[in-house]
Amino acid sequence: MSVGELEPITPREAVDMWLDRLQSTRADETLKSYRYRLKPFLEWCEKEGIDNLNNLTSRDVFRFDSDRRADGLKVSTLNNQLGTLKQFIQFCERIDAVPQGLPAKVEVPSVDLADRVNDELLSADRAETIRGNLNRYARASRRQVMFELLWHTGCRLGGLRALDLRDCFFEESDLKRLRHQDDIDQAALEAVDLPFVYFRHRSETPLKNKREGERPVALSQDVADRVREYIDVNRVERTDSDERRPLLTTEKGKHARVSKSSIRREIYILTQPCRWGSCPHNRDTTTCEALEHTLEARCPSSRSPHPIRSGSITHMRDEGWPPEVVAERVNATPEVIRAHYDHPDPIRRMQSRREFLTEDSA
Repeated sequence: MSVGELEPITPREAVDMWLDRLQSTRADETLKSYRYRLKPFLEWCEKEGIDNLNNLTSRDVFRFDSDRRADGLKVSTLNNQLGTLKQFIQFCERIDAVPQGLPAKVEVPSVDLADRVNDELLSADRAETIRGNLNRYARASRRQVMFELLWHTGCRLGGLRALDLRDCFFEESDLKRLRHQDDIDQAALEAVDLPFVYFRHRSETPLKNKREGERPVALSQDVADRVREYIDVNRVERTDSDERRPLLTTEKGKHARVSKSSIRREIYILTQPCRWGSCPHNRDTTTCEALEHTLEARCPSSRSPHPIRSGSITHMRDEGWPPEVVAERVNATPEVIRAHYDHPDPIRRMQSRREFLTEDSA
């Protein structure tokens, strides 16, 4: 299609149209990240006087690419920004906003596995130490439940926050809540093993992948017992404005459901080694800034919820779980598991492979 046959549209209008199109299939946080990644491209178009995408050429794409690389960005950042730009221009091609074949001109840099993996993931050894400390010093606390569920299920922060009491299935009587639901196989329900939690997408507490992110996730009895203890002993009985009963509630304040920022702060705190013993960084705990309110992330050993998810996924893989099984549990694809989260411990991975050996192959 020639330029004269294209439909005029400004870069910003096209971005808004693309993101509106994605609203039904992408979480709000994902859409925000897309807009953020496209911001440099929109600013570049304004600087270059490109106010109609019909006039965008492969040479323009090359110049923008070169400018971004000249800014000294990390390869992983370039991969994200240019990968999103390629998706956006593919959409523009479909709506006759750019010349045919332009998306193929966007070269997305490949990223080595070592660059993709978050090296700050929480190790299995540290996780077990934290679990032990929480069980000893903070048993049945909201903080313990946050960590147990993040580590055991590998869920995202948004999924953890979204859980209601009705999403916890510990006893046979709890299964009544699932009966007669169209998306539940009733025959499978009769044979299901307990306990488990069910991550649900709801408009007030959306999951990253929306309806496709909904899934039941099995719990060990030990983890389920910790959650039940919290519910029975320390959970503050409160309801949302929409009459839902959150699993993780606040003690006071306007909102009954704990906020994402509060969960992050709790995780930063409980992953600080000095909370349970001495400081491994030789800091004076009487003056360390990382012990001040809102500054907990400044501790070199503290971690946010995402490295816990990364560590959990890596631990499952080290234990021999196939990528496909892990992917279903944590709501990701096997390809994403391999590319972004699979950071193996070579000795653990070797041990997990031993079960596949036979005497003949030894």
